[in-house]
Amino acid sequence: MTEQSTSGRIRGAGRRRKPPTKTRRAVTIAGWTAAAAVVVGGGGLGYVYVSLNGNIEGVDINAQLGDDRPIDVDNGSMDILVLGSDSRSGDNGAYGKDEGGARSDTAMIVHVYEGHKKASVVSVPRDTLVDRPQCTDSQGRQVTGERRAMFNTAYEVGGPACAVKTVESISGIRMDHYIEVDFTGFKKLIDELGGVKITTTKPIKDSKSHLDLQPGPHTLDGEQALGLVRTRKSVGDGSDLGRIQLQQAFMKALINQVKSVGVFTSPKKLLDLADSATKAIRPDSELDSVNELMSFASGLKGLGADDVHMITLPVTYDERDPNRVVPLKAQSQQVWAALKADRPIPASATKDAATGSADGVVK
Repeated sequence: MTEQSTSGRIRGAGRRRKPPTKTRRAVTIAGWTAAAAVVVGGGGLGYVYVSLNGNIEGVDINAQLGDDRPIDVDNGSMDILVLGSDSRSGDNGAYGKDEGGARSDTAMIVHVYEGHKKASVVSVPRDTLVDRPQCTDSQGRQVTGERRAMFNTAYEVGGPACAVKTVESISGIRMDHYIEVDFTGFKKLIDELGGVKITTTKPIKDSKSHLDLQPGPHTLDGEQALGLVRTRKSVGDGSDLGRIQLQQAFMKALINQVKSVGVFTSPKKLLDLADSATKAIRPDSELDSVNELMSFASGLKGLGADDVHMITLPVTYDERDPNRVVPLKAQSQQVWAALKADRPIPASATKDAATGSADGVVK
């Protein structure tokens, strides 16, 4: 059963309208932007406001998605697909960009619960084999569906709309918003923030991601932070699952860092971050202005790292190709059922799932 959209927006007519979120880097970025907009508006600096608006490059996904979508459940929650992408040309090529086209290197489904006091994040491994549905790309061309396709090829062949459609197909959950984060923009944001403090329990050395960390405390600059969230071969079993564990640990540290440096109380810090943030993200057309981002993220300050529960989609290694993973059907259904009902993800959902053996490497 599907619901027709009358608003021309990703969010359906009945669902979740309140400001949500905050979790991972992209949602945190949106929060910085929103907070900065408040300061700018209050100070009457209209030219700065216009400048920030001009930084935002939105993407109109709704026209490409059509009406064949999951029902929009009006339970006060909100779901956002967040992608970390190497799609933009330039400096991103220095970080091992995949041959054959841009791909989504990081994918997270952010569920903000009713009341916006808690959130869950489900990371989807890029190497997960899924049945990719037929979709329409940004040029209006039909992209043929494919069985046992790698999850991250959805973005590669059809862009943001195809990525959203694929997530909705495997989860049965309608995405209210889409936010894409450019890797190079992410690096600049970390530098503006003054770095992020982490502690490593094992050495991490990866020449491809320009990372060389000994065990102990570190304050990562943008270059190092980007290396950490992209490193793969040098941690755990070398799989994408291990990289996801590093990413989740880093995001927890990033959330704490944002609060500790007082970005919400320093106008200059807010404006500097807002300028970098609005250049680093590509949101859907409902969030392509400072006003919309401000409304979207105005509840950010109430959420801390302890309020965000992060898991990886329950998967196991594929029997036909050990370099790929496939969702564990029963456990994955527990995840999606919990989010649909706006309930916490049960611990049993991750039972027997493959891990990347990198848990605890970063604190």
